[in-house]
Amino acid sequence: MDKDRVKGKAKDIAGRVQRQVGEWTGDEKDQVEGAAKQVEGKVQNAWGRAKDATKKPRSDKTGKEAERRDRVANE
Repeated sequence: MDKDRVKGKAKDIAGRVQRQVGEWTGDEKDQVEGAAKQVEGKVQNAWGRAKDATKKPRSDKTGKEAERRDRVANE
C-alpha cells in the first residue's frame, strides 16, 4: 500500500471531523477548512491508488513462457 493512500485517508478523516465540529458549533471557517481538507485527502488517496495500480504485477503469458523455457533448458 502506497504511503499516499494512508496519508490521504488520514487527511480525509481529519477533514470530516473538523467539518462536523464546525457544523455542530456553527463555525463556518471550520466547515470550509474541513471540507477542503477532505477533498485534499481524497485526491491524495486516489493518487496513491493509481500508483499502487501501476506497481501490481501483470499476469500475462510472458512470465509463464520464460519459466517454461528455463525448465526445458535445464532438463
